[in-house]
Amino acid sequence: MKSRSKELLDRAIAAKVAAIEIYNKPGFPYRTESFAILAINGWELLLKAKWLADNRNQASSLYVYETRENADGTKSKKKYVKRTDAGNPFTHGLCYLAKKLVEDKKLDALAWDNIQILLGLRDSAVHFYNQSPAFRVRLQEIGTACTKNFASTVHDWFDRQLSEFELHLMPLAFVDLPTNMDGFLLNAEEKNFLSFLENMDKSHADPESAYSVTVNIEFRYTRSKAKEALLVQNTNDPNAPAVRLTEEHVLERYPWDYSTLTEKCKERYQGFKANQYYHNIRRPLQADRRYGITRYLDPANLESSKKAFFSPNIFVELDNHFRKKATTKG
Repeated sequence: MKSRSKELLDRAIAAKVAAIEIYNKPGFPYRTESFAILAINGWELLLKAKWLADNRNQASSLYVYETRENADGTKSKKKYVKRTDAGNPFTHGLCYLAKKLVEDKKLDALAWDNIQILLGLRDSAVHFYNQSPAFRVRLQEIGTACTKNFASTVHDWFDRQLSEFELHLMPLAFVDLPTNMDGFLLNAEEKNFLSFLENMDKSHADPESAYSVTVNIEFRYTRSKAKEALLVQNTNDPNAPAVRLTEEHVLERYPWDYSTLTEKCKERYQGFKANQYYHNIRRPLQADRRYGITRYLDPANLESSKKAFFSPNIFVELDNHFRKKATTKG
């Protein structure tokens, strides 16, 4: 039979997994609020599991005690277990337990800061509503840090790895996020929450730490043979999930200009010549974003000066038209 502490640990992990699974469901309109509610539930159960583990699994260690009023109107010296409306023992909540564990240096302070931010988001969702896309942007950062902190805490406290659950949060959801929040109108409650978040987010936090308040998220295309690597491809489909590339990402993905590509071809193919045959093959590929991209000096003016850049992936097609040298690999 499992101890109370182990039972609560299992339930805490289950709540966290549910939060992530709901968030990563495509087209789920209440994903932000649902994640916050379930993630907070998971944290409270985890803190209670730790509290019980440190107090010989005595449920009474979690009870809230109060004095009662005597017949003469004075307060009783004896303390009684506080009861809920249903008559069950009233237990200490997340905030009380977190503060105590931080004081005892058992819970990382950055993890507690992240929990407080998530509490603010949860409260604003439960008691009112959030409508600004700004919340989706910040939850990416808050939620990823929350997941990282949760997994680290479970390992530190109970020596349990959560890799079995593949706790991959936001990046796999490919949520369509706005690139600039300045143009969005925020109500008073939303402004207050985002201001609270900015004050809590410590920019000087150690990036190598197992714990953090928020985590910056960046998509980056890389070539990988790993089985677990996520497969993506360029598409013009307006309904496809959006992944935005920064200037640096574009240059990483398309590192070769025409001259460099031509030199690479000379190194790769037997008797290669930059003739009309080569140009006729290259030009259509240049227009395919899997293999090339055209950069304009003024992106808003298609009549401005332009320059073509190519991805190494272009060899996938060029290899069908030219003979590789015997020593060429890849």
